[in-house]
Amino acid sequence: MDSSCGIRRLQNLAQQLRSYKPPLPQDNDTKEEEVKKGAENLGFSEPTDLFRRRLSNFGSKRAAVLVCLFEGDAGDLRVILTKRAPKLSSHAGEVSLPGGKVDKSDADECETALREAKEEIGLDPLTVKVVTVLEPFFTMQFTRVIPVVGMLFNKRAFEPVINSTEVEAVFDVPLEMFLKDENHWTEEVKWMGVVYHLPYFRFQAENKKYVIWGLTAGILTRVASVVYQRPPPFDEQRSGFKIRNL
Repeated sequence: MDSSCGIRRLQNLAQQLRSYKPPLPQDNDTKEEEVKKGAENLGFSEPTDLFRRRLSNFGSKRAAVLVCLFEGDAGDLRVILTKRAPKLSSHAGEVSLPGGKVDKSDADECETALREAKEEIGLDPLTVKVVTVLEPFFTMQFTRVIPVVGMLFNKRAFEPVINSTEVEAVFDVPLEMFLKDENHWTEEVKWMGVVYHLPYFRFQAENKKYVIWGLTAGILTRVASVVYQRPPPFDEQRSGFKIRNL
């Protein structure tokens, strides 16, 4: 593969993504309008009392994840993922994007995502070019998660240094797999009286099998839709607790 061609393709994609405008909160939105938007996009016709209490108690929690894209040896666009350490207190052993909670010292969510990627897998922030952020997603604990999309133009510059207290493994997958029915399925869960269809994807590499699901799968499906400018062949709505307008 001609590396110069690969860099040009990434540069063109970066320019495309910079023009993406996520539907972020409007400055003139009142708190009540934001609550209603959040309720509607999570599948509620009206905010319930339980919804309001949970949002009030947990809605201030913020986090960010890094969707780091690079071109693979075969010319395909790929994204870096991690498998969380088995002894973590939450989401142990699950596949996730590098990222974590916003610190008070962080200037914004972009800095959070880059800092966490450095701490977790040794990814040098200077090698990643942030090109856009997507609309917020909510976890089931009402943490608002911002996906930060960045480009790694030189994959060879990344030599993983794994923080074993947080990460068990680092691997990468083709981004386009999240727009295919192959190895994809959904499972129903009920949360606060609303039925959701959580997305699952199966991936295998080097005799290792991974399952990518829930919020991570929902975020990557959304990123793939923006990058390839087409929707998935399955219903993306209510997958990963997507917030489009909050």
